[in-house]
Amino acid sequence: MMRFVRFILSAIAALTWLSCAHAGGLPQPVGKPILTISGNIANTNGKGTATFDRDMLEAVGLVTVETHSPWYDGLTRFEGVPLKKLMEYVGAKGTVVTAVALNDYVSTLPMSDIEKFNVILAMKRDGNYMEVREKGPLFVIYPYDTAAELQTQTYYTRSAWQVAKLIVE
Repeated sequence: MMRFVRFILSAIAALTWLSCAHAGGLPQPVGKPILTISGNIANTNGKGTATFDRDMLEAVGLVTVETHSPWYDGLTRFEGVPLKKLMEYVGAKGTVVTAVALNDYVSTLPMSDIEKFNVILAMKRDGNYMEVREKGPLFVIYPYDTAAELQTQTYYTRSAWQVAKLIVE
């Protein structure tokens, strides 16, 4: 029953959010905020920022990426929001996105990566929400198995975990 209620609330939030995004504004988060996007964005719900709770991010739409990575043994299934879609929703205009982690680790992703690869902001690993102690709540994930060039230190260092902020420049 609780899953059904969450589904209905997510659907309502998605419809509200999508209608507001086209009008230039986003709804306020109802739950605990887990991501703030700032910088060169057009759609906001705060003073120059777009703040999201988990339900708002899920309403953008989740995709699955199954890949090997240096952080986990074997094939891992990640579920998250495509960064390309998220950048479109906030009306991002820029050449780079800087991911800032809870511990202030900073990683810069070229917007071209977001356009070229199916980079996601993962919320789940193997079906479970990622807690802070498990590299959550959000983890930048590239589909490393899809191209040899992605299996390098360059792309691994762009894969920030415990992401709390994105800055579009």
